[in-house]
Amino acid sequence: MAYLSIHPIFAVTLLTCGLAQAQTAAEETKQLTPVVVSGRANALISVSGFGNTPLTERPMQASVLGNTRLLDNGIQHLAEVTRFDASVADAYNSVGYVAYLTVRGFVLDNRFNYRRDGLPINAEAPQTLDNKSSIEILKGTSGTQAGTSAPGGLVNFVVKRPDANFTNLRVGWEQTNSYGAALDWSQRFGQADAFGLRVNLAAQHVDPLTFDASGQRHSLSAAGDWRVSAGTKVEAEFEISHQAQPSAPAFSLLGNQLPDAASIDPRINLNNQSWSQPVVFDSKAISLRVQHRITEQWAVTAHYGHQALSTDDRVAFPYGCTDGDTYYADRYCPNGNFDLYDFRSDDERRTTDALDLKLQGQTQWLGWRHELSAGMLFSRFASRFQGQAYNYAGTGNISGTLATPAAPELTGTNTNRDERSTEFYANDAISFNEQWRAFVGMRATHLSRSSITTNGENIQPQYRQSLVSPWLAVSAKLGPQTMAYASWGQGIESEVTPNRSKYVNAGQALAALKSRQWEFGLKHASASLDASATWFDITRPRSADIGDCIGDNSCLRAIDGESRHRGLEVQTEMKWGSGSIAASAMAMQARNNNASVNKQLNGMRPTNVAERSLKLQAEQRLVGLAPNVLLQAGLVYEGSRAVLQDNSINIPASTLINLGVRYEQKLQKFALVWRAGMDNAANARAWRESPYQYGHAYLYPIQARTLRLGLEARL
Repeated sequence: MAYLSIHPIFAVTLLTCGLAQAQTAAEETKQLTPVVVSGRANALISVSGFGNTPLTERPMQASVLGNTRLLDNGIQHLAEVTRFDASVADAYNSVGYVAYLTVRGFVLDNRFNYRRDGLPINAEAPQTLDNKSSIEILKGTSGTQAGTSAPGGLVNFVVKRPDANFTNLRVGWEQTNSYGAALDWSQRFGQADAFGLRVNLAAQHVDPLTFDASGQRHSLSAAGDWRVSAGTKVEAEFEISHQAQPSAPAFSLLGNQLPDAASIDPRINLNNQSWSQPVVFDSKAISLRVQHRITEQWAVTAHYGHQALSTDDRVAFPYGCTDGDTYYADRYCPNGNFDLYDFRSDDERRTTDALDLKLQGQTQWLGWRHELSAGMLFSRFASRFQGQAYNYAGTGNISGTLATPAAPELTGTNTNRDERSTEFYANDAISFNEQWRAFVGMRATHLSRSSITTNGENIQPQYRQSLVSPWLAVSAKLGPQTMAYASWGQGIESEVTPNRSKYVNAGQALAALKSRQWEFGLKHASASLDASATWFDITRPRSADIGDCIGDNSCLRAIDGESRHRGLEVQTEMKWGSGSIAASAMAMQARNNNASVNKQLNGMRPTNVAERSLKLQAEQRLVGLAPNVLLQAGLVYEGSRAVLQDNSINIPASTLINLGVRYEQKLQKFALVWRAGMDNAANARAWRESPYQYGHAYLYPIQARTLRLGLEARL
């Protein structure tokens, strides 16, 4: 697909044409603005598996980030949602690359922890947000919602649907010279509005503060529906997106020293060689959903989705350092030099197919009311790769001033994988009376997996495994607006050994493992105050590298011990007529325990996990002065994180301040929404995160102060 570049003149022209069209429209044209969920109180979370019960009445914790909140905060990438919820944090988030999240200290698996309208997808590519009405983040073990997934939680992208008639046009600019435009058009037509169509189109030229990271993004999507009858609805949609942008590798320790973040220019891109190429992502997705109400109480749904990802993954990749006779395997040299590798893996292809067949309804049995759902989920994942390059190219440095020659020879192999799962699930929300409810969920999963290297030498025979993940909860109303609950559940996780030559079992899938969670919570919801307090305790088997892990075939990826994360989450949102303030705080104890090989890690904190965090979001209208002006401010505090597995080096805590303003201007035929924001307003210089990946300690700096401007026309 060719690049689509949007010049500022084109963006302004697009907006102007839209305004002119609105001015000449007929008087009877209806001006409706889409309704979006941006708060927590009465939000629904479709991925939870327990019907249409509001989030405030469910025995679980989740965040629902609506489209308005995302726009107000300039959110264009999944990695940026970490500013809202104290339980959600970064996990190896690089400019221009795939987003990774941690929830409750556990890294979400991009192969298994993501959903699109409830169907499993592969998130090993950037997710376009322009056609999403909200992002749902379910926190805690997700065994009853997913056949295999990491225990921290689940992310669900909710696709925009044609629920009203409107046209929205947006243009935006971000420092240094990123600019773009987007269209969101929705229309219902036919007798009794039986048909609906919603189209989203977006294009952006990307030129961030990070040096040598200019690129392009664009996407096209459409969602349509047909209300066949009062009880039958057919929905179909598709999405196409493209991104081409160089990524920005991380910094690292300098010998035994943690470099001072204030002395590092966060704009430096270590992927700045003359031969560096952009990472290219092309994504396609389609889905078809048929819903039919059998009776007033019972309905069936058939939902099919297909996703195809194509990636050209290329980077000048810093890893370790050779300093004379000394080799630093997990960090850079004391003088700031590092070994630089030419990594290229073109034409990576990943496909996912999923079919969900579900029956849900209500009934009375034994004098109790039951809200039931049961179904089957069939999913298939396949990855196909070519040979790859991962070759030593020379020496680089953290100033980005050393040039090295390219080394593009495809000397390495990759691993093709096939994975199938069949999942039977059943959930029952039982109401004993007005005060007490019980929630029972179960998912039985049958896995079938196999892999083979691209040179055909390393074949993992097909293996099958059947597992059951239960989930139980009980809730009690303590008053009209307050409830307490307790829950217990299990999750199943699947891991594949990294495809690196040092692993004797490179590219092989490990046997699925079970995690478990206890959770106790209080929730309160009223017109002026939403609040919750939750204590959780999650135990998860821990994967580890066994051996010296330096040369080829020197390392075994296996299970050694477990990680246990226990903590308290507190969330509150106070609302008044002209504003609100939302606070989210987490205090957690995360430890590695019961290792039999790497015993020295017992009692240590996992790397890149902040045990204290606080997120604040405040809004206030200038009542009496300028009521159409909404001032916004956000604060993000992250506690210290361990850099090394032995906890001998830690990055200090950091605090970010983000500011914004929104001005709503209502004209005769349309409304304008002006937005301006300043991220990292105090220009803080600190390390944002410290992921330990592939046996190496990395450091990502907080991006420098960034300005952004936006204009939205609602027609």
